[in-house]
Amino acid sequence: MSDRMQVVLATRNLGKAREFGRLLGDAFIIEVLPEGIELPPEDGLTFKENARKKAEAVYAALGGKKAVLADDSGLEVDALGGQPGVRSARFAGDGASDKDNVDKLLREMIGRTERSARFVCALCLVLPPEEGDESPTGLVVEASGVCTGTLTERPRGGQGFGYDPIFVPDGWELTLAEASSEQKDAVSHRGAAVRALLASLRQKGLVRSGS
Repeated sequence: MSDRMQVVLATRNLGKAREFGRLLGDAFIIEVLPEGIELPPEDGLTFKENARKKAEAVYAALGGKKAVLADDSGLEVDALGGQPGVRSARFAGDGASDKDNVDKLLREMIGRTERSARFVCALCLVLPPEEGDESPTGLVVEASGVCTGTLTERPRGGQGFGYDPIFVPDGWELTLAEASSEQKDAVSHRGAAVRALLASLRQKGLVRSGS
């Protein structure tokens, strides 16, 4: 296998695509999701279910010839019983903007003193069979990551996306939207999940040790 494998990202979220480009650039050649491929509805009960569903759907749509990486991620708020959870991107309704979702969450948190929360990311990578492998399906590698913290009472910062402007990681004073890309990647749920994925791939001999 070459030093860097090609992988298609099963997302149309530009913020996620930029983060994966930074996090995976040493190990993968990142390809955007081709036009015309529909992502399945994110109707699973867990992030892991949704990530695998998206990865397998795109893998099949591409004819089982290309590696595909999908993620599902979101914010779990303790005071809201884990909401918005798997509905993080649609918390304020289908087609909601990041601002819509943040505004709704802040309204839900009015008057609440318990503001602990966590970002969760589940990754699913589907790799095509090696030449000569008679298996009809590819190898599936899964990983996850978590970033714990607290919610602010108002948005701060112009970086990042999603709920970043109202999330302060444990031990920080900045929100993720006030941090540099390098600072965010070092502690984020997506960064943690990618590091776990790469560790698993190195263990399987599928990426070089320095990646």
